[in-house]
Amino acid sequence: MKFGSVDNPENIDFTLPIDHIDTLRVLNKVKDDNLPEIYVGCAKWNKADLKGFYPKGTKDELEYYSRQFNSIELNATFYRIFPADTFSGWYDKTPKNFKFFPKLNQEISHWKRLNEVSAIVEDYLNNASNLQEKLGTIFLQMHNNFAPKDFNRVVEFVERWPKEFPLAIEFRHTDWYNNETVSNQLYDLLETNNVSNVLVDTAGRRDLLHMRLTNATAFVRYVGANHPSDYTRLDDWVKRLKEWQEQGVKEIDFFIHQNIEKESPLLSSYFIKKLNKELGCQLEIPNEDNNDNSQQKLL
Repeated sequence: MKFGSVDNPENIDFTLPIDHIDTLRVLNKVKDDNLPEIYVGCAKWNKADLKGFYPKGTKDELEYYSRQFNSIELNATFYRIFPADTFSGWYDKTPKNFKFFPKLNQEISHWKRLNEVSAIVEDYLNNASNLQEKLGTIFLQMHNNFAPKDFNRVVEFVERWPKEFPLAIEFRHTDWYNNETVSNQLYDLLETNNVSNVLVDTAGRRDLLHMRLTNATAFVRYVGANHPSDYTRLDDWVKRLKEWQEQGVKEIDFFIHQNIEKESPLLSSYFIKKLNKELGCQLEIPNEDNNDNSQQKLL
């Protein structure tokens, strides 16, 4: 992922901002003693991007990937319209506890820009629903230049979205967050309709790290910089997620990207170990034996 990449990550202040004042209120509304569901994954499973992740002789990349991770941020659905039988095939290849978190197609977000997209959304959901219980939160990512002037399109889209499908939305135009009136209207819309507000942690766009949860799901898209600071940044996220766990978060969907994606499984392994220790979960650690030495070289 090149979005938000910088040439000198050592010059960036990666400190996580304090939580938005309403995040605690949102989480406390649902707080109980149950542990949250936690999903950690990469953005892709193909061998060309995740070089070195697959053992020699691996015949089916998805089948292997899904036994190392419990989820995938499915970016492929942004670029291609997949038929129902493809989703069914993915369902059959993966374990019962695995989940897919697909991105809505670019025709919806970038080409039509939410304008008159009901039929396209319906077709997308009809196909994606073949993932059955393995279908996680679907997410919508708007173009960098989609600004609040088209807020009415967001309102219509969110209010018409079928509520049986969990939804998360990522906005990239800075005016969604640096204008308090606009951001409050947006947060209210998402919270009222139980839509997750995507948190993006990437080096060059710290303005997108608003730390405002609009429901009990923390949907985080983390972009490393192929730099040693990637690991300390993840340490900070573990601390914050533990705080949110104590405050009542019900689900954590955390997807790790890299400018050079081949290191994503390595970062994910490190992160999962920390989560298991600090949050008391028992996630599978991807390629555990192969990753220890590689991590030591980077730390």
